[in-house]
Amino acid sequence: MEIEKLVRKAQQGDKEALLQLVLVEKDQYYRLAYTYLRHEEDAMDTLEDMIVILYEKINKLKKRGSFYSWSKTILVKRCRDILRKRKKTMVMEEIDVPSYTQEGEHAIHHLDLQKHLGKLSIDQQEAILLRYWLDYDYETIAKLTKVPIGTVKSRISFGLKKLKNYLGGEYL
Repeated sequence: MEIEKLVRKAQQGDKEALLQLVLVEKDQYYRLAYTYLRHEEDAMDTLEDMIVILYEKINKLKKRGSFYSWSKTILVKRCRDILRKRKKTMVMEEIDVPSYTQEGEHAIHHLDLQKHLGKLSIDQQEAILLRYWLDYDYETIAKLTKVPIGTVKSRISFGLKKLKNYLGGEYL
């Protein structure tokens, strides 16, 4: 498989091979980082950090076919570190709000949802964002967050119940 060949080359010190691996999933990496951090610059900085970490630790990867799940786990860990440093749950400053035309009502609902999502625990926010914003399955979320699938389902379930209560039950 091509991925395994590129990983082998990267493990031998080939920077271009590592770059090729990263470029294949660059959009997925960015979306994942942006989902956590909600700032374009922070997401890009985190991707750069991830690439440096990958380069330094690529030799520790035992299953070459698992490169992408391994690298996304590193990215999630880096995003969590940044969030901890910020000591905030979610940043609301850069939400794109459509103008008050046909989509005006949609924008209000989106803002309500974002505001109330910020009231959930970080773990619940994380699980819901990964599930519904990035459309990851439970197993992928469990691997990325390093918790059992049951914990992921529980976080999503309790988080959605809280959101439903916050929103008066009309949106969920």
